[in-house]
Amino acid sequence: MAAAAESEARLRKRKRAPRGPGLESPVAASSSWVRLAFLVTALRLLNAFLVQTSFVPDEYWQALEVAHRAAFRYGFLTWEWARGLRSALYPLALAGLYKALELLGTDRAPLLVWLPRLAQALLAAVADVRLYFLAKRIEGPAVAPWVVFCQLCSWFTWFCCTRTLTNATEAALGTIALSFYPVPGTPSGVSSVRYLTLAAVAFIIRPTAAILWAPLVLWHFWTETPEGRLRLLLRCLSVGLVTLGSSLVLDRMFYGKWVVVQLNFLRFNVLTGGGSFYGSHAWHWYWTQGLPAILGPHLPLFLLGCLRAPRRAPHRLLLALILWTVGAYSALSHKEFRFLLPVLPLAMLFCGRALHGLRKGRRAVSAGALLASNALLALYLGLVHQRGTLDLMAHLRGLCPPPSPSPPQQQQQRGPPSVLMLMPCHSTPFYSHIHCPLQMRFLQCPPDLDGRADYQDEADAFYAAPLPWLQREFGTANASSTPPPTHLALFRGLQKEIGPFLCAHGYKHRAAFFHTHLPQGRVGSHVDLYERDPKGS
Repeated sequence: MAAAAESEARLRKRKRAPRGPGLESPVAASSSWVRLAFLVTALRLLNAFLVQTSFVPDEYWQALEVAHRAAFRYGFLTWEWARGLRSALYPLALAGLYKALELLGTDRAPLLVWLPRLAQALLAAVADVRLYFLAKRIEGPAVAPWVVFCQLCSWFTWFCCTRTLTNATEAALGTIALSFYPVPGTPSGVSSVRYLTLAAVAFIIRPTAAILWAPLVLWHFWTETPEGRLRLLLRCLSVGLVTLGSSLVLDRMFYGKWVVVQLNFLRFNVLTGGGSFYGSHAWHWYWTQGLPAILGPHLPLFLLGCLRAPRRAPHRLLLALILWTVGAYSALSHKEFRFLLPVLPLAMLFCGRALHGLRKGRRAVSAGALLASNALLALYLGLVHQRGTLDLMAHLRGLCPPPSPSPPQQQQQRGPPSVLMLMPCHSTPFYSHIHCPLQMRFLQCPPDLDGRADYQDEADAFYAAPLPWLQREFGTANASSTPPPTHLALFRGLQKEIGPFLCAHGYKHRAAFFHTHLPQGRVGSHVDLYERDPKGS
């Protein structure tokens, strides 16, 4: 009896004994990550609904518009799709969602807008959970929750991760893949096939993923034994052949011809420098503006985390990876904030480590300040700044013809409605947000692909002389063979320059939509909608 009591006491003592990093109880570990998954999923779904502004045209024109045309056989494709610079994989995945709605008889415009966003939110949630497992392997179970906290607080991740951007998908797939990567100095149990497959899919969707993953794969080769290198080589070849072969077949079906979009992408953006048509920045822009801006309030924690990180293989590898990726992007002339999305989760590992390392009181204050400052940025940019163009498209849905075969009397008098967007090109989404064959036109701006010295795109030609451009296109009142559109959408301020045209054709101001508190250049504070009065035209 005494021996049994002593044995039971020792057992209770072992149960109460603290566990070291990575030695959590399996039951407790399973319960913690399940709770985390529910929390993160709920936050990312909320995230999707709290981002109602526009950011860059690619979230529509390289994704939703392409998917809408593939699913419903009408829409507009930009010049990249005519030249075969983009993989059809991501848009066709979204088109599958559209077709599912059509089969269910629920293909309404609001659902076409929100369902892809919700799918992107779920992918972002998976990436957040896998970031927790990556942090747990590298830093231990005490630091991992703080890494996820920093990730969820990041204003730029919140602003971008639920948008239908290939950059957001690339970042999410990269984070998930990295959680399966054999980071040196961490526990085993990783899967080279999984990380290679996810990295390959990210590369197919966006070839810039090679910047992050080429050195990682090479490092894996370097650290393997000769037998392990042979196995890894065979896995790379098998995964590469399957993914690239599938991409070739998919693009052959989409484009109607054989095309290697990754090669075309590399040729245009890197070898010929075509990306500079959309703007160029100094080589140091990512270091002095890009990375500090997207880190925002996290920047002090990131720097502190880098300074205090132990000089062990995992931290040196991750820091080198951040420096390499930012440096590689710095060599390209065209630079954008969103291109750095894949390195943000890596930076959060250092931020979370720094936050956990603070004293308890200072940690609570720092966490509260981090959450509040990021929330202000995320909510303002997600709900207020640059929302007018999306509100305009929601309003224009009212111009779609009703199901009834008999059109309204007003449409009989002047014909079907038509809309001309007198804005910088791609300022608004298009048919993916309307979902009816409404006659619409926007000012186009394809780059000069033929090397003409006197090239000027349509948008630049319009803004150089707005009134003469309109008079050439539509003539004066009652004298043009091409009737002016029934509706004009423009940023506030332009009406002063085209006032004579508006008066001559009987346009009346019908609606205004707030867009930004910081109007710049061709972008005004509001989007104004004008309608042509049939009696005055």
